[in-house]
Amino acid sequence: MDPSIQSFLAGALPKGPGGTVVAAHNGRLVHCGGFGFADRERKIPARCDTVYDVMSITKQFTAAAIMKLEMAGKLQVTDRLSKFLGPIPADKREITLHHLLTHTAGLDDEEIGGDDYEPVSRDGMLRAALKSKLQSAPGAEFHYSNVGYSVLAAIVEKVSGVGYERYLREHLFAPSGMARTGYVLPRWERDQVAVEYDERGTPQGRPYEHPWAADGPYWYLRGNGGLLSTPRDMFRWHRALEGDRILSGRAKRKMFKPHVLVGVRNGDKFYYGYGWGVVRTGDGRRVLEHDGGNDWSFGEFARFTDHRVMVFWITNHAYRAGKWNLEEQNTELTLGIEKRARD
Repeated sequence: MDPSIQSFLAGALPKGPGGTVVAAHNGRLVHCGGFGFADRERKIPARCDTVYDVMSITKQFTAAAIMKLEMAGKLQVTDRLSKFLGPIPADKREITLHHLLTHTAGLDDEEIGGDDYEPVSRDGMLRAALKSKLQSAPGAEFHYSNVGYSVLAAIVEKVSGVGYERYLREHLFAPSGMARTGYVLPRWERDQVAVEYDERGTPQGRPYEHPWAADGPYWYLRGNGGLLSTPRDMFRWHRALEGDRILSGRAKRKMFKPHVLVGVRNGDKFYYGYGWGVVRTGDGRRVLEHDGGNDWSFGEFARFTDHRVMVFWITNHAYRAGKWNLEEQNTELTLGIEKRARD
């Protein structure tokens, strides 16, 4: 573990939450270590290879699957939904894969309804999405939509002819060396998977101990969240994205392009690409990032491409006390880790 990063974390992190921090520079892992416990009751420490729910960071894998299918000539991001889903209601006929990827399709998660753990099938999710009322015309506005990425996961299945997780495993994870990433296909030992804790520190179980189907989460979560991975595997994904073996340069340029201006964060312009946020900093640097959060956990994955630095940190405790809120401290923590990894 890098002593400067370790020292920074010791002063920056509050007592209580558990988690893991990974940092890489120039393709080399410079820090990978845990803090606190992955399982408090059994005193299992958080480690580099602890398995966590990466939550909405899942979206970048769904986007990468779409780009992989485009590379194979199976689809184009300009294709409309009707090409894959048959007859489409009139208000949604102009929706393309690009709109889903950039959260500009107009789909409204609240209008569609449904909890992450509601036992809805793929076709049930699609029916709900297609009959819902749009928030805006396709392409007109940015509205972050989880169900839009579930629709993309369904399209991955329809086009590839295999299940969503299996497609990711065969075409993204295995070629990247990510043997410990997925929904149900990896064979984890139970003690390797982090228990999640709510704000009060009450254990909420492991991610797959919530209502799931036999092959993974139900379809209001599948494709937009819920993938399990390890910090070391996320480093391997970063390494894969630095090369062209998994995704071509053209595919990555599309995926990382700042397609839609979302707003300004911490004084920097924040755009959305395909499954990634794209930040243009005041000093001209580009940062590719996506966070993920639920009522129990929070994580951040950031790639500082100008300096070839990657930071991934995740906690299994929705910690908020006094001045501390790990979600609100995200930028401070991430930039602090990045600076020390680069130095």
